[in-house]
Amino acid sequence: MTTGEDESGSASERVGVRPCSEVEAALNKLTGGQGAGSPQFRAGEAAAYEWALGRSAASPVTARAVEGVPDLRVLTAELDAVTVRLEDTGYLPGSMDYVRGLHHGFAWLCGYDTATG
Repeated sequence: MTTGEDESGSASERVGVRPCSEVEAALNKLTGGQGAGSPQFRAGEAAAYEWALGRSAASPVTARAVEGVPDLRVLTAELDAVTVRLEDTGYLPGSMDYVRGLHHGFAWLCGYDTATG
């Protein structure tokens, strides 16, 4: 998480471009069984949020480990890596849903997608 200013101008912690509380709420929604897409899609999206919050030792895309919470530059690199995986037609259908979920999660964290969960 990085410290920045939220829309009201007060200091808040961020994960990528999102307030930490917004990422926590999106993750809670997913782990509560809510959210769009298949279970694999939701699992991929949740994995992106968990790593971005610093709860996983290695990223779900590149297995990159960072100390603490990854910054926007690192999150964007993960988004780039998962975009390449989306173009790989060798994945099984179920695993592609997981990869799509990862992509959706990282895109949202980086500010490229405004829809959550």
